[in-house]
Amino acid sequence: MKLDLRPLLAGDRLLEFDYELPLDIDSEDTASYLFGVGFPSPMKVKGEITNTAGYMRMTLTTSVEYVAQCARCLAEVRGDFSLDLEKTVAPRNLLGDLDENKLDEFAIIEDGFLDIDEQLREQLEMEFPMRFLCKEDCKGLCPKCGKNLNDGECGCDQKDFDPRLEPLRKLLAEMKKEENNK
Repeated sequence: MKLDLRPLLAGDRLLEFDYELPLDIDSEDTASYLFGVGFPSPMKVKGEITNTAGYMRMTLTTSVEYVAQCARCLAEVRGDFSLDLEKTVAPRNLLGDLDENKLDEFAIIEDGFLDIDEQLREQLEMEFPMRFLCKEDCKGLCPKCGKNLNDGECGCDQKDFDPRLEPLRKLLAEMKKEENNK
């Protein structure tokens, strides 16, 4: 959405906004940080821009529903993600020749309008969790047969294991033995 900031530039003190931003992010794009994540409804964006003697500050809050897969058992995980954003708002001509790293700190006005949608999409990619769990103690899938261990034991022969993990198995057995002796 392009916000018309000409009234603020002319001296108004407050601009409030509230809208929905459709997220047309491809969940199958393996190059995206949001690979495998779906957004069943648009992102809700609510905020304001205040003008205090020519210094403009934008504060906004967003929330969006997501659907992803558990990183251990591949079960569907649904939830809400919220994001808060604060930036200084300035016309491009006042920023001069700031380097790219400094420009990220600003919401830039172009021809009296501010387009914040792309900044919100970028911020979402940067702050969205990399993985999800259906529950904290998710047991995952059996490495041999693929059964979801949250539904119970699989019954397959667990004796086949990677021999490189033998030192770890011994260490775990010793730790259990010490714990039982306490």
